[in-house]
Amino acid sequence: MIPAILKTRFNTNEILVSLLLVYVAEQLLASMALGALRNPDGAGFPGSRNLSQYEAAANPELIAGTGMHMGVVAALIAVIFAYIMLSRHMLGFQIRLTGESPRAARFAGVKPKLLVVVCLGISGGLAGLAGLFEVAGPAGQITIDFNSGYGFTAIIVAFLGRLNPIGILLAGLLLALTFIGGEAAQTSLQLPASAIQAFQGMLLFFLLAVDVLANYRVRLGQRGAA
Repeated sequence: MIPAILKTRFNTNEILVSLLLVYVAEQLLASMALGALRNPDGAGFPGSRNLSQYEAAANPELIAGTGMHMGVVAALIAVIFAYIMLSRHMLGFQIRLTGESPRAARFAGVKPKLLVVVCLGISGGLAGLAGLFEVAGPAGQITIDFNSGYGFTAIIVAFLGRLNPIGILLAGLLLALTFIGGEAAQTSLQLPASAIQAFQGMLLFFLLAVDVLANYRVRLGQRGAA
């Protein structure tokens, strides 16, 4: 909601604000792991209690050995809901209209600022839900190094998915493979973690370059006189 409020009140760039807030979230997680949520039985090591020990808080695998938990089910439900809303519901039409032309949306009786708050609020809720499933599932606890670049990867996923719910699902699977393959490469090939981040950045820049070539035609030679 912070990027939404700043966007509607001061017309700031929501992408830059949300990316900068990633650092704030990292520091908040670190402070929780070292302070209020620190495990008193952890022998002085940072981190919360292991949630897998508590049946009410655990998020176990649905199928043993697959790594699939309730977060996968929630993600599929969110994709279906978002696709139906954006393609079949009036709210989705208003959102797309506001994104393409805020001025035309105002003439049509739509309130762009209200839609910005609603969209970013829902997005923040889904992001928090994803973090909840991660902490209660594979991670098991809040640690000082819990965040593995998720905040910065999200913008790549959204761009690769072309802001389409189904495309974002496929892009998320692709980026997940880079994370899993990157962890394997670090152990087997002794590659640094920055190499995986560089690969993800190259993927984004190559896609941007293809977009430029698809939308514009490159001509070599001098421009003729008018």
